[in-house]
Amino acid sequence: MGEKTALVTGGAGFIGSWLCERLVSDGFRVICVDNVGSGIKKNVSHLFKEKNFRFIEHDVREPIHVGGRVDYVFNLASRASPADFDRYAVEILMTNSLGTRNALELAREKRARFLLASSSEVYGEPLEHPQKETYRGNVSTTGPRSPYDESKRFAEALSYAYFRSYGVDVRIARIFNTYGPRMRRNDGRVIPNFIAQALNGRPITVYGDGSQTRSFCYVGDLIEGLMRLMLKDGLSGEIVNLGNPDEITILEVARLVKRLTNSKSRIVFKPLPKDDPVRRRPDISRAKKLLGWEPKISLEMGLLETIEYFRK
Repeated sequence: MGEKTALVTGGAGFIGSWLCERLVSDGFRVICVDNVGSGIKKNVSHLFKEKNFRFIEHDVREPIHVGGRVDYVFNLASRASPADFDRYAVEILMTNSLGTRNALELAREKRARFLLASSSEVYGEPLEHPQKETYRGNVSTTGPRSPYDESKRFAEALSYAYFRSYGVDVRIARIFNTYGPRMRRNDGRVIPNFIAQALNGRPITVYGDGSQTRSFCYVGDLIEGLMRLMLKDGLSGEIVNLGNPDEITILEVARLVKRLTNSKSRIVFKPLPKDDPVRRRPDISRAKKLLGWEPKISLEMGLLETIEYFRK
C-alpha cells in the first residue's frame, strides 16, 4: 500500500498547522492547502524541508485538484475568530459551504476518508447543559455570529448528504474552545486577548460580569482527538464532541492569566456582546467510548505554554 496521504485544508491555520506537524511526524505524506487569509505560512515553514510535506496556496472556494492518491481529507478551512465574523461574513459563509463541497468532491473523487472540523457553535446559545451530540442547538440565522454558526451547521448537513447519497466515509468533529501556541494575537478570542493585554500591561477586558463559562482544550489534546476520529475504522457517519469538560468562568480565566504572567493589569468589565453564549461545556462521553480520548493537559500547564509563545 505504501505511505498514506493526508490533505489538510486550512493547514496553515492555528489548528491546521499542528495537525500537519503531527501527520508528518507520524509518517504521512501531507498536502497542506491554505489561501493564507487567516492562516500564515510561518506556522508551517519549518515543515518545508520535509520531503513528505507539500504546501499549496489555494482558496477552497475554488475546486481542489491534486494528482495522485489521497487517503484522508481533513477539512479545517474557515476563519473561526469572532473578530472576523462581521468583516468577513460572506467569505466565511462561502468557505464553509462551497469550500466544504469542494473538499467533499475531492474525497469522493479519491475515495478518501473525510473529516469535517465543525464547531460547538452549531449549538448556539445552548438550552441543554452540558451539550451532547444529540442536541440540535439554539442558533440565530441572522445574528452577528450567524455567518460562522449557520455555515458550520450547513457544512454538517452537506457532509451528511455526501455520506448518505454517495457513500463518502464522513466523520464530524464538533470542536469546543481550543487554545495554544500559534493563535493570532488579534484573534478576538478570550485567551489570546487576555494574554496580550496582560503582557502589555493593558487592562484585561472581561465582557459581562465574567460569570459566563467556557471549557478550554489545549491544542495538543485536540489534535490527538482528531487523529483518532479520522484513523479509527468503522466510524463512518459519526459526530463527536472534542473539547475539555472542565468548566471555568471567564473571570477565573482572567485572574489565572494575570497570575501566570505576573501582570499588574487591572481587570475591567464591558457589556456582553450580542448572542455570546453564557455557558459552553461538552459532554465527551461519546469521544471516551468510541475513541478512548479525553484531554490530558491542565489549563494552567497549557496557558504557560501559550504565554511563552506570546512572549516570544
